[in-house]
Formats: sequence, structure tokens, C-alpha cells
Amino acid sequence: MAKRNTVALNELLVNLFNRVMDAESKAVITEEFRDITNNDMHIMEAIGIGDPQNMSTIAAKLFVTVGTLTVNMNSLEKKGYIERKRSTIDKRVVLVTLTEKGRKAFFHHRDFHKAMIHAAVRDLEQDEMEALMNCLTKLNAFFESKQN
Repeated sequence: MAKRNTVALNELLVNLFNRVMDAESKAVITEEFRDITNNDMHIMEAIGIGDPQNMSTIAAKLFVTVGTLTVNMNSLEKKGYIERKRSTIDKRVVLVTLTEKGRKAFFHHRDFHKAMIHAAVRDLEQDEMEALMNCLTKLNAFFESKQN
């Protein structure tokens, strides 16, 4: 790949990342959810709306330590977005669920992502969509390889 293309691609990826984070922050952190951060929204996304999740599973999804996650969980619990309970099977395990307030924030955040994806792909032809998926899959594999 020509150096000019490498530089342009790097600038595009950096700008895209920054713009997504900025747009997400502006769209998601509304008056109703002014007491939380984008990071908090991503934690709630990792918890999800299904079965209760243990702290290790949530931390692994977010690529953080359980200790780091605990600090955020304390804040989210205090604000009423999550609930933590000890497992009845193994008292060492802490299970986390979203409260009704947390579920509302989860869906608000999910709706932003749905709109973003729709805007990104709505005019793509099938071959363009396949090329985009192929590129993003390779980029994701690169980042996964850097996690180990």
C-alpha cells in the first residue's frame, strides 16, 4: 500500500473513532442520563438485558480488570442503574443486572447504535457491504490479536 494511502487511512480511522465517540456522547448523554458517562453506557451494554452477568464476564467483555470495573459498578449502583447480588449457588460470585432505569439507558444507547449503523450502510450495494464487513472483520482480528 502506498504511503499516501496508509497516512490517509490512519487519519480516517482516527477521525472516525473520535467522531463516533463525540457523536455518541452528545446523542446518548441527554438531560435524562446526565449523571452517567459514555463509559457507563458501555458497561450497561456489556451487562445486557438478559440473564444476570458475573463481574468477571462483564470485565472480560470490556477488556478491563474486575477491580477497575468495581469502581464503575459502585457508581452505577449508587445512581440506581444496576443491582448487584451474591449468587445463591456460589457466594463468592457477584451477579449484576440492570434496574428499570438501567434498562431504559440500555435501550437509549442501543437506539443510537442502530441509527448509526443504518446511516452507515443504507446506501451500500451488496458487494460494498461484503467489502466493508471483510475489512472490519480483519481490523477486529488485528485488535483481538493485540489483546493477548
